[in-house]
Amino acid sequence: MKKLLAVLLVLVFVPAAYASDPDIVKNAKAEGQVAFYANMTAIQPIMDVFNAESGLDGKYTRISTSKFLPTVLTEFQAGKLMADVLQAPLPVMQMLKAKGVLAPYTSPVAADYPDWTRKDDQIQTFGIEYVGLIYNKELVKPADVPKRYQDLTDPKWKDKIVMANPATHATTIAWLIGLKENVFASEAEWMKFVEGLAANRPMLVKSFGPTPAPVESGEKAIAISMPKYIITKAPAPLDWARVEQPLLGTPRGIAVSSSAKNPNAAKLFVDFWLSKQAMSKLSAEVGEYVLAPGVFPPIDGMDKAKVIPIRTMSDEEIRKWGGTFKKLF
Repeated sequence: MKKLLAVLLVLVFVPAAYASDPDIVKNAKAEGQVAFYANMTAIQPIMDVFNAESGLDGKYTRISTSKFLPTVLTEFQAGKLMADVLQAPLPVMQMLKAKGVLAPYTSPVAADYPDWTRKDDQIQTFGIEYVGLIYNKELVKPADVPKRYQDLTDPKWKDKIVMANPATHATTIAWLIGLKENVFASEAEWMKFVEGLAANRPMLVKSFGPTPAPVESGEKAIAISMPKYIITKAPAPLDWARVEQPLLGTPRGIAVSSSAKNPNAAKLFVDFWLSKQAMSKLSAEVGEYVLAPGVFPPIDGMDKAKVIPIRTMSDEEIRKWGGTFKKLF
C-alpha cells in the first residue's frame, strides 16, 4: 500500500517527463516550497508551470552575473543563504562549489544530456550562453552581413558596432580568448582580428544587456551580443549573422545548495528544470540555447549552427587579458 501511495504521489504531483524518486516527491510536498537564485532573466513563466504542476511554492530571485558570487557567498558565510537551488554561468558555479556552497545531486532527467554536461556530481550543465553577431536588418543589406568574424574588421563597420567592454566584461574576454583557441588558425591571425575590431571603434557597454538597444534604434548597425534577443526584443528588426565558424559561449549550470532548507523540493525543481518541457519553454520564450536533446530556440537557422562551450578561465587570466584589451580598445 505504501509503495502504491508513493507511485500515486508521483503521478499526481509530477508529470512523468520529469518524475523524481517517489520519496523525493513525497518529502518535497511536505516541505512545500523552494527558493531559486538565478542570473537568467524572464523565467517567471517557467516558475509558474512548476508551481502549478508540483503544487509547491517556487520563488525566483534574479541576481546579475556580476553580483551573483559576492551575494551568494556573503549570505552563505553568514548562514543566511535563502536559495535552495542556484543557477549561474559555469565558472561562477565552480567557484561556489570550491567554497562548499553546493550539494551533490545527479538528476535522472539529465541521463540523455551530452556526456560532458554530467561529469560533475554537483553541477549539471544545461545550456550555453551563446554569443553571436546580431544586426539591424533594415540597415544592413544581405550582401553586407558578416560571413566570418574577420568581417567585423572591415572599415565599413567603423563606428557602427556595439559590444560589451572587453576590458571589464568577463564573458566577452572569455569569448575573445575562445575565438583564439577554437576558431583562428594562429595567434597572429587572431590578434590581427582583435586589432582590426578595435580600430573600428565599437561602442563599449557594461554587459550584453545594453547591446541590443543601439541596434534596435539604428544608432549602431551590428552588435556582438546574444541571439536570444531576436526573440526577447521582438518585433525589433533584429537578425543574426550566420557565420561559417562556430558560435561560442559560456556553459550554464544548476545545482542544489548545500544549505538548502528544502532539499527535496530543490531536487524536484532541478529535475523539472532539466526536463524537455521546461527546456523547451526556456528555449522558445527566452531564446536560450539549451542542451536538452532536440530542443532549439525558434531562431531561423539556429538548429543547424555549431555551438560550442568555451573553457573556464581563471581570475588571473581574466585580469591579464582584460588589461591587454583595455590598451587596445
